Amino acid sequence: MQRIVATALGGLAVLAMLEAPLALAQSGLDRKLQTAKKLECSFSTFAIGNWDKSTPSLTVKPAELKTAFTNVNVDEGTAEAETAYGQSFISVRYAQGYLHIMQMSDAGPLYLTTVFARAAGEGRLMAVHSRMEYSPTQIPGFTSRPEMYLGSCSIG
Repeated sequence: MQRIVATALGGLAVLAMLEAPLALAQSGLDRKLQTAKKLECSFSTFAIGNWDKSTPSLTVKPAELKTAFTNVNVDEGTAEAETAYGQSFISVRYAQGYLHIMQMSDAGPLYLTTVFARAAGEGRLMAVHSRMEYSPTQIPGFTSRPEMYLGSCSIG
C-alpha cells in the first residue's frame, strides 16, 4: 500500500514540475497581450448563423479573413482598425488573459474580436472574431447574417 501511495505522490510531483513551465509561459503571453500595441489576425474557419422561418441553424465553412488593429491602448481602452469601410468606434478591454476589441458601427453592426493568452503556434495567439449583423438580402462577400470566425493573431 505504501508503495502505491509513494508512486502516486511521485507522479503528482512530476506533473507539478511539468505544469510550472507551462504556467510561466502562459503568464508571459498574458503580459505580452496586456501590452500589445498592434495585432494582425487571420481566421480560417467560420460559422454563419441563419433562421429558416423561426428555426435557427449554423453552417461551418472555411474562411480567409484578415483583420488588423493599430494604436491599441489598453490603459485608455482604445484602438484603431485597418478597414476599407471607414472608421468605427472601438473599445478595448483587457481582463485576466483576454483582450477584447469591440467595434460598433453607426450603421448598427457590432464586431467583437477576442484574443486569448494561449499559444496557437508560430508566435501567434488563439483568437475569435464575431460579427453581429443581419440583412434580409444576402450578398456574397458581405456580412448579412451573424458570423463567428476562429483563428489566431500575432502581436506587433
